[in-house]
Amino acid sequence: MPPRTWRGSGVGWRFPAVLAALLCAGCGASSSAHRTLTVWAVGRESEIIAKLLPEFSRRHPDLEVRVQRLPWSAAHQMLLTAFAGDATPDLCQLGNSWLPEFAALGALEPLEERAARSAVVQPADYFPGIWDTNVLGGHLYGVPWYVDTRLLFYRRDLLAQAGFAAPPRTWAEWSGMLAAIKAQVGPERYSVLLPLNEFEPLLVLALQQPDPLLRDDGRFGNFESAGFRRALGFYREAFVRGWAPPVANTQISNVWDELGHGYYSFYISGPWNIAEFRQRLPPERQGSWMTAPMPGPDGPGASVAGGSSLVVFRRSRHREDAWLLLEFLSEPAVQRRFYELSGDLPPRRSSWDDPRLADNVYAHAFREQLERLRPSPKVPELERIVTEMRLVAERVVHGDLSVDEGAVDLDRTVDAILAKRRWMLARAAATP
Repeated sequence: MPPRTWRGSGVGWRFPAVLAALLCAGCGASSSAHRTLTVWAVGRESEIIAKLLPEFSRRHPDLEVRVQRLPWSAAHQMLLTAFAGDATPDLCQLGNSWLPEFAALGALEPLEERAARSAVVQPADYFPGIWDTNVLGGHLYGVPWYVDTRLLFYRRDLLAQAGFAAPPRTWAEWSGMLAAIKAQVGPERYSVLLPLNEFEPLLVLALQQPDPLLRDDGRFGNFESAGFRRALGFYREAFVRGWAPPVANTQISNVWDELGHGYYSFYISGPWNIAEFRQRLPPERQGSWMTAPMPGPDGPGASVAGGSSLVVFRRSRHREDAWLLLEFLSEPAVQRRFYELSGDLPPRRSSWDDPRLADNVYAHAFREQLERLRPSPKVPELERIVTEMRLVAERVVHGDLSVDEGAVDLDRTVDAILAKRRWMLARAAATP
């Protein structure tokens, strides 16, 4: 999609070649009286920014904001291409799992001094786990824009029929419920859906452990730790006992219909599925499902700190203007409007005062869960690592590896993935 140009009067459209538009979007001309700010956003969020900008333009009529939409499927490579070509934007939406890579490249402007002076960006108002995803090496490289996490979607009527009045708070309680539901629904149905093509359920269980997934500042895998082996063992048990079907989510009709049909009673997923279940389940099923925070090994559990942040690129010639827009998009009132338009959860506690969130019974569990978020390992290789976790977990489920063998295999593979990181850190340490 061509870049959108916002002025006080409305939206303008241009139609350059795709690559030329991408590279030129980072090169906005400026003058002392009228300045151009380039913003890159991914997917639908780019359209939503455009709906928020009229108020910003009213406050700053001397700033022209150009919004470039990047597709999720190509955004990562486009950003790397722009960095290599010295054509990065001023302000950008960046997925939290990508932030360590661009920080390591030196592409991002540290923001801690601006945040310390800001009357808008108040670190104490942000959920600590999501704020922490943006801090690397003592520097703040982004400000959370929206937060994504995973928790339980479940059939509360089937849970009640199995004799339980409330969702689980510990793994022991959850295991008891999974066993009871399986005994009730029989051999053709299951207690929980843990799709083998999704890494997130195992990642959530692993992040609940006291042992980190990586050790020595992210130089080596730590999968042979007692904590990860406990998480992998719990995950495997769900399949061995017949609580979970050993399938990918592509092997069922869809997750919404199958929850409605009672094919499974628990599913670990994110906030977007609130709208999906509301829309896709028939009216007679709307009172049968609910959300709940993740149970943990010994009490209420943590979950993954996902979502996107707003970053300022170091090569921007308009860093102060980019910070102005970042502050505007971080205002609680603007974040509430962003939630209304997108359904993306705000990362600030004060933004949750809005009745549209406070009165949403399905959002209550997310509000509780956001206080217990843990960042994934802050290394550029994270996506490769979680892919290997998923592949090894599938082999463990199918009986090709034991839990201990899977942990050893993961450490061996991840250590190889991190070899370049160890070399770079060693070289940096040796440089005066």
